[in-house]
Amino acid sequence: MNNWIEVARLQDIPPLGSRVVRTPGGDVALFRTTDDKVYAVRDHCPHKGGPLSQGIVHGQAVTCPLHNWVIELDSGQARAPDEGTVACFAVEVREGAVWLALA
Repeated sequence: MNNWIEVARLQDIPPLGSRVVRTPGGDVALFRTTDDKVYAVRDHCPHKGGPLSQGIVHGQAVTCPLHNWVIELDSGQARAPDEGTVACFAVEVREGAVWLALA
């Protein structure tokens, strides 16, 4: 069962930017795309643990600031030739508020 919590306002996350939410299970990075979609992934690159929240958002992906791994925000999968996955979380925008589901 998911535990939904309100974590931000959409306007607080810049387009092509991110915000970090501290949770009991670790930091979660929220990303906003240019079309106002919001994604939530563990703020930890599967390669060397780099902070994805400090990466560059492009399209529906983020590039890790440490070694340029590209992570798909909808699946958490690293783009080939790299391999690895980061945990993704359900997120919804309701009336301008961003809600995060923690399992």
